[in-house]
Amino acid sequence: MKKIRIAIAGYGNLGRGVESAVHHAEDMELVGVFTRRNPASLHTQTGVPAYKMEDVPSMAEGIDVMILCGGSANDLPTQTPELAQYCNVLDSFDTHAKIPEHFANVDKAAKEAGHLALISVGWDPGLFSLNRCYGQAVLPQGADYTFWGKGVSQGHSDAIRRIPGVADARQYTIPVDAALEQVRAGEAPVLTTRQKHTRECFVVAEDGADTAAIENAIKTMPNYFDEYDTTVHFISQEELDRDHKGIPHGGVVFRTGVTGLEGENRHVIEYKLTLDSNPEFTSSVLTAYARAAYRLHEEGQTGCKTVLDIAPAYLHPKSGEELRASLL
Repeated sequence: MKKIRIAIAGYGNLGRGVESAVHHAEDMELVGVFTRRNPASLHTQTGVPAYKMEDVPSMAEGIDVMILCGGSANDLPTQTPELAQYCNVLDSFDTHAKIPEHFANVDKAAKEAGHLALISVGWDPGLFSLNRCYGQAVLPQGADYTFWGKGVSQGHSDAIRRIPGVADARQYTIPVDAALEQVRAGEAPVLTTRQKHTRECFVVAEDGADTAAIENAIKTMPNYFDEYDTTVHFISQEELDRDHKGIPHGGVVFRTGVTGLEGENRHVIEYKLTLDSNPEFTSSVLTAYARAAYRLHEEGQTGCKTVLDIAPAYLHPKSGEELRASLL
């Protein structure tokens, strides 16, 4: 059996997670990690070689799918369309408001080069997007609810660390239990941002820093904390390293709705994730969709797609015949 040749662009938490996921995929092999760092300084978990990002064009013939593991803010908007010129690619671009623009840029580059690209692959956007789509299709008379957490928000944690006087920080997004139970009961509540989630911050202050000013800066920060009930705890670096070193996350997608001529019957669809490691789970989703990208390109498809365009059978290593016998 010919194995799907996977390459990784970027080697942070996400890149290491992809390396692990590919290692356990019997139909795949990892052929290299491409980095902007000095490749000689990068020691991979499995011993796979590292190369300079500039080497991609000359090595693209040996790559079936490249999984991009950079950030959505500064890396993927330029990297994904650029690398789509040389090989099939997929990314985890998660800036929701900019997905249509990113899709158009990647679609143009991939079609011109005759390659297949998948963007915004992960759990949200990604698996949660699929569940919202299924829910709306099945229960057109209804409402969507998405709750995130309890989990570490890396973006919000970084925003806290940028406040003067902050040495380190972790921020947790926490669903409000009362809101969750209202939705589970099929009550179809109208919920504000503040009613759905709270935020809890664990902050290490620099010596002599004004903790009251730091707390005020956090709680009033626009677009991050000002619309939420936020609790701030000041702790030592040792406590942060001991008690908050992981990157857990998760969440729940609901679709509530009614059926019947008079809407007399209520229904609740619930899809839940509880993740010990946000980046490792996201990496596993990316790896499954890399299989789909390879198969679609083998069929002659090009351009950009999202998880909403991919049939589930393309993700699974088993054949269609095996899936029909075991899953239907």
